[in-house]
Amino acid sequence: MIALASDVLVFDMGDGEGTPFSAEMISVELMGSVANMFDAEFVRHASHAVFHYFRHDLGRDSVTVSEFAEALEKVLRGFVLAPGVKSTPDTVLESDLCRLACESGKGCELFFFPRLRQELQDQLQQAPKVLRFRGLRSCVKQLVGVRRWSPKCEALKEQIVEYLRQCVTIQPREGELALVVD
Repeated sequence: MIALASDVLVFDMGDGEGTPFSAEMISVELMGSVANMFDAEFVRHASHAVFHYFRHDLGRDSVTVSEFAEALEKVLRGFVLAPGVKSTPDTVLESDLCRLACESGKGCELFFFPRLRQELQDQLQQAPKVLRFRGLRSCVKQLVGVRRWSPKCEALKEQIVEYLRQCVTIQPREGELALVVD
């Protein structure tokens, strides 16, 4: 038996055949169906999060198309407001990762991660429904000290996202929380 790469899930298409897809391939497939409701980058991040959930959190190698679609729909519905309902400022909190990187010093990951954790804890005290960390790409390039994206940047990006997920998981809080990192 051939082992699957960590960035691939086998999708059962309902006809007994399994097709391997990466998170990026799934994002491309989904863009047509939700393009009018969400920004392309947002859908890409959402599908990556659902992919990560099945592959890493649940430890699954395969998933049915309907399971994946239901999970993604649940995530996306969390961001769609019912007609007439207005978002309140206290339900969505944002943090700028570039600002945190600047405060940590250029190329200084050693100080960045404790600062990031403190920012997360400060934001969680306000009990938001959605916690958004923006500027990930610029932050990573700043910390690595490069102008162009590199494999080292990709590794640090994954490390930051995983760190935020772990911190949110262990942090005590009331109610549901959506973590968005872009």
